[in-house]
Amino acid sequence: MPKNNQESIEKTLWKTADKLRKNIDASEYKNIVLGLIFLKYISDSFTEKFEQLELDFGNPDSEWYVKEEQSRYSALNDPDEYRAENVFFVPEKARWSFLQSVATQPEIGKYIDEAMITIEKENTTLKGVLPKVFARPNLDKQSLTGLINEIGSITLGSTEAKSKDILGRVYEYFLGQFALAEGRKGGQFYTPESIVRLLVEMLEPYEGRVFDPCCGSGGMFVQSEKFIESHAGHIKQDNLEIDPRDRIAIYGQESNQTTWRLCKMNLAIRGIDSSNIKWNNEGSFLKDAHPDLKADYIIANPPFNDSDWSGELLSSDARWKYGTPPAGNANFAWVQHFIYHLSPTGCAGFVLSNGSLSSNTGGEGDIRKRLIEADLVDCIVMLPTKLFYNTGIPACLWFLSRYKNGNKSRARKEEVLFIDASEQGYMVNRRNRAFDYEKDILKIADTYHSWKVLSPGISSPSGRGSGEGYHDIKGFCKSANLEDIKKHNFVLTPGRYVGIPDEEDNGIPFDEKMHTLTSELKQQMEESNKLDEEIKKQLAKVGFEI
Repeated sequence: MPKNNQESIEKTLWKTADKLRKNIDASEYKNIVLGLIFLKYISDSFTEKFEQLELDFGNPDSEWYVKEEQSRYSALNDPDEYRAENVFFVPEKARWSFLQSVATQPEIGKYIDEAMITIEKENTTLKGVLPKVFARPNLDKQSLTGLINEIGSITLGSTEAKSKDILGRVYEYFLGQFALAEGRKGGQFYTPESIVRLLVEMLEPYEGRVFDPCCGSGGMFVQSEKFIESHAGHIKQDNLEIDPRDRIAIYGQESNQTTWRLCKMNLAIRGIDSSNIKWNNEGSFLKDAHPDLKADYIIANPPFNDSDWSGELLSSDARWKYGTPPAGNANFAWVQHFIYHLSPTGCAGFVLSNGSLSSNTGGEGDIRKRLIEADLVDCIVMLPTKLFYNTGIPACLWFLSRYKNGNKSRARKEEVLFIDASEQGYMVNRRNRAFDYEKDILKIADTYHSWKVLSPGISSPSGRGSGEGYHDIKGFCKSANLEDIKKHNFVLTPGRYVGIPDEEDNGIPFDEKMHTLTSELKQQMEESNKLDEEIKKQLAKVGFEI
């Protein structure tokens, strides 16, 4: 389907769904809309399989022919026939055709709730996941009917629709719109696609265990699967019979139950195993759901500068190998939690606020120094502003690695790559920025992979980073050694290392440029003061005093 038509579907659905917002909290509204879309998807998938079985069972020439009508009916409604094909079984009164037939009735909310309950009973992997809030009185039934009819006009779960990823695009569009609508709270469940895609392209999680201990709606996992699919032709296949997607196993944890449900649905619509996505309201610090996990890849977007993480209860925790994080800020608690869960050859990529690069508050500077001296810090990427829907706090990407001794792709001991991407991207609208895949994401990721390889001509496992090899680019990237970082007192702000682009400084030494700028500013201030005095004199002549 052409992209412009697909965007039309997304926006039309959103416009219809937005009518439900009248008397409903944004977080509840999100679950109602995405729950309906999920229900339509699994119903479409079921119906397609049902019709295929109906043809097979009813055709005397078919090896699956079932002669007796009652036996045929039983076979068509046997859940195992569908589970064998990774299709959710949908009971008769939970199917979209039935729900749409009763959409105008006053009890439509009750019918949908009952449909969600019966689907969970028949599919144990969905237990406790689906929303059952459609019968509540503050949900406008007329708008609900309109949304059911609008969703009903689009096929989401057929083989053809899956091949075009119609549902995936609609789901991602809606998650982004909900994040915008909820403002700051929206970031609890959604990381903008630009950031997720950049993290995944840089980490290349092509095989092994992928872990996100603050997984939100599961965007990191979805993008990892997409990476595998799009790079399958480049990745060396020892066994060609293995589906590339089966080469990774995902593990996650989420403390917000509503967000956990979104994650489970988001993964289910893509056929991704979510059995290791855990929920508990204590969170990853107080109750680690995967205490023994050692992951090959950790990809995460933890809450920025979280002061409510129960740090005072964990002052002696074994995870704080590089120093006890301050109780008022969880940034370096997350960093050390990630390190604790890394395998001996694992790597991590995650988002933090820019303050993590330079802060000395509460011993954070000492922790950062120890991480650098332990040679765990691999790469730092400065992000541009306005990438996030929910916060204006400047952010960066950290990449940690346990294999800098050359036992995988290269030996970069006691070196850190700094990338300043603060000028990358384009404005989607007046409020939000995004990365272009070719111009921005690949530029940054390929720089990282070129830095990682041992020499020109050697590439990463997915074929990235080969060619002429890595070179520092003034104003954009710099490979700094431990001595360079010591000179900057272990501050990791990329701007301190990459410098100013050549086209901006025109070869003028930094000290000379600063002297010129200072002189110009002094002259401007003197002229401004003179103008102020002249204005005062003129006003005084006509009887005004300032």
